Amino acid sequence: MPVDKQILIEYADMKEEIKDLRRRIQEDKKALDRLNKTVVTDSVTCGKKGKKPLRTVKIHGKPTMAIIRKQAAYERKITQLELLEVDLLEKQTQVEEYIQQIEKSRLRSMFRLYYIDNLTWEMVAMRMNYMFPKKRIPFTKDSCRKLHDRFFRESFVNVRHCPL
Repeated sequence: MPVDKQILIEYADMKEEIKDLRRRIQEDKKALDRLNKTVVTDSVTCGKKGKKPLRTVKIHGKPTMAIIRKQAAYERKITQLELLEVDLLEKQTQVEEYIQQIEKSRLRSMFRLYYIDNLTWEMVAMRMNYMFPKKRIPFTKDSCRKLHDRFFRESFVNVRHCPL
């Protein structure tokens, strides 16, 4: 089994990147809504008689250029989000296949909880204790993390020393 911890790290990073992009899209949407509600008022002179204007007129309107720029940025971010979500689904499939190759059932469960469900080690330990209630020594956040680290350490040693 080739050890590819990088796919797990990349998957977790990509989930955070998508979360950040969604937040930015939400901010752009709010800013766009504010711009659409904004009415700009200006005062314009109509003709002159000497140095004095004949009269002044108030003009009302929307900041169309700012709206157009913000709308274009908003649409680009939505397109980027769609592309990232497609990549994330592909990565999730790779992560699930990788986790499925792990021989021990408990480790597979632990990896799913940590990498796919994005739980903290403390939450992983709680769920593992719930899933395996008859285990004599309960899981702790440190024991889960150490099992995780030991798996990669042993896998790395086995891959380095395997004959070709």
